[in-house]
Amino acid sequence: MKKQRNLLFLLLAIVTIIASACGSTEAGSGKKSNQFLTIATASTGGTYYPIGVGMGNLWSDKLKDQGIKATGQSSAGSVENIDLLAKGEAQLAILQGLIGAQAYEGRGNFDGKPYKELRTISMLWPNVEHFVLMDNQIKSGTIADIEGNSFSVGPQASGTEQSTLVMMEALGLTKENIKPEYLGYDDTISAMRDGRLDGGSLPAGVPVAAITDMYASGVKASVLDVTDEQLDAINSIYNTWYRFEIPAGTYPKVDKVINTIAQPNFLAVSNELDEETVYTLTKTLYENLDEMYKVHNSAKNMKLDNALDGLPAPLHIGAYKYFKEEGLEIPENLVPPEAK
Repeated sequence: MKKQRNLLFLLLAIVTIIASACGSTEAGSGKKSNQFLTIATASTGGTYYPIGVGMGNLWSDKLKDQGIKATGQSSAGSVENIDLLAKGEAQLAILQGLIGAQAYEGRGNFDGKPYKELRTISMLWPNVEHFVLMDNQIKSGTIADIEGNSFSVGPQASGTEQSTLVMMEALGLTKENIKPEYLGYDDTISAMRDGRLDGGSLPAGVPVAAITDMYASGVKASVLDVTDEQLDAINSIYNTWYRFEIPAGTYPKVDKVINTIAQPNFLAVSNELDEETVYTLTKTLYENLDEMYKVHNSAKNMKLDNALDGLPAPLHIGAYKYFKEEGLEIPENLVPPEAK
């Protein structure tokens, strides 16, 4: 299956190269030639795939007069998507904030192999951190309370495990300070309900179905807060998290705001894609958000005022140009080297 997927990406990349070699116009006609763009996503059962397909359909429809044809393609997720971008087998990709930070800095999964050509276009929707813990183990009400407890860090080698371990590192904790389990979301809540587990990490878009079930079914547990000091400590390791407030009433029987954090799921691109194309893609995306909102509930988080939240690498010069025109204040770390 993976070989077939890689072959598909390779074929699409070849088509893109051939199209580019034909020049920007059809000979003698003044008409722009076709430009084929592949958007790497993740497995078809997740959120990355439908949003990537939705963006591709939007761009293909709105920009057909400019010869742009974009297609969302399934992949193994963020780590593979970096490889596909670097090899030119995908022109755009959806990535998890932490994986993007690791790739750009050459750490973690990409130790010693920084991908400095990585550029960002926009935050798409937040991956909201939910550390849950049985109420009888809560002391401060913050994520530090997981120390000494049995705690699920997520399935082994998953994005959940990676982000959870970074957050624990910021707290001065390792797996030796907890009794680690490696469970999926539903299994985590089931084990807590049965008294076999004290808590777990369940990062996802809000609301998380398993946590809704936790509160609704009367499991005596809560989502823990993250303090500003804890957020700063986490970002000192990988600077891609930001403050996120889960509104009161989001979960059954929770009548107060939950002060947590989130990392972005974001749209990435190589700096090799030209400025005009990325500017056009960004502008078209933000001028047609209503259509994206119909694609998936998570897409409803896409707004101009949070477009830069948590981005772990500089903006592409084309996206930078668009956001400057829209009056956004661009943080120094997101200003592309090409603009300096």
